[in-house]
Amino acid sequence: MAGDNKLVQPSAAVRARRGLRFLRTRLRELRMIGKALVSTKHPILVHVIPNRRCNLACTYCNEFDDFSKPVPLEEMKNRLDILAGMGTSIITISGGEPLMHPEIDQVIRHIRQRGMIAGMITNGFLLDSKTIEKLNAAGLEHLQISIDNAVPDEVSLKSLKTLDTRLEWLAQYAVFQVNINSVLGSGVKNPEDALKIAHRAVELGFTSTVGIIHDHNGQLKPLGPRETEIFEEIMTLGKRSFSRFNEFQHNVARGREHNWRCRSGSRYLYICEDGLVHWCSQQRGYPGIPLTQYTPEMRRHEYFTEKFCAARCTVSCVQQVGILDNWRDPQTRKPKPMAPPPVPAQLVQIGSVRGDS
Repeated sequence: MAGDNKLVQPSAAVRARRGLRFLRTRLRELRMIGKALVSTKHPILVHVIPNRRCNLACTYCNEFDDFSKPVPLEEMKNRLDILAGMGTSIITISGGEPLMHPEIDQVIRHIRQRGMIAGMITNGFLLDSKTIEKLNAAGLEHLQISIDNAVPDEVSLKSLKTLDTRLEWLAQYAVFQVNINSVLGSGVKNPEDALKIAHRAVELGFTSTVGIIHDHNGQLKPLGPRETEIFEEIMTLGKRSFSRFNEFQHNVARGREHNWRCRSGSRYLYICEDGLVHWCSQQRGYPGIPLTQYTPEMRRHEYFTEKFCAARCTVSCVQQVGILDNWRDPQTRKPKPMAPPPVPAQLVQIGSVRGDS
């Protein structure tokens, strides 16, 4: 597949801007790591959802709808201000499809203005040269696209065939860093597709990672022999990726439970479109507390709380955050009861009602 596609070269101006942003981002990431090692009292990474709606309907996805409205810009800014006040280092925008938010560049700009690193996860379908330049101007630093197959099928349209032109535009115009994530595991028809996608990503100058899809029960399932070979080759191709520093994905690939300290709810937060704090995208509902009411004491409790789902977790970004604290502070607390849903206001009846005695 990759051999059928052309290579593109960015202009000298784009290369210069890209190099400068890369250096600045790396310096800020080093400061982020230093800050995280010194103090455990602030979030390292927060996922925010500005838009739950998506332009696709991948059958395996549980994180989208086809009707909800985007979060208003001022409300997004308010949430980002709260997160900045907590000392948050990195904000990753996801969805749904975040590019469906009509003011997504303003959201990114506000992240940067508040001194936080700005990343985005997108399906890539809404990218064009104009949109890429808007993201450049807003200060986006990281973008990730997951590509599920070489050609579209009934499970996913996120294929190399449908997205390759957009990848070429990114290679030509983007000054932010781009990572292409391929997938292996349950439901993937042709594991060789992941290898094609990874090689194409590297060919275009992007980083490459591989995700492992859990089975239909949400559990780890070991990869087969050929899938494991492909996994190891892609991990080697992704030598510039942070994922190479830990064994998490290797455990997932082999269906092994992993021994680590999940700091979700504290060092990692997931803020849904309703402004509620959750452990992560796969544990939405707990603690389910509005961000405006989420206190430092609550974050501290979650820092020391042992998560029942940690051993068989498949959410790599949460585990990567946990690396910075795995060596300290054993978790001895248990989760608090889930916050009850809001009670609807009761209708007050004025005067007597027929049948009352």
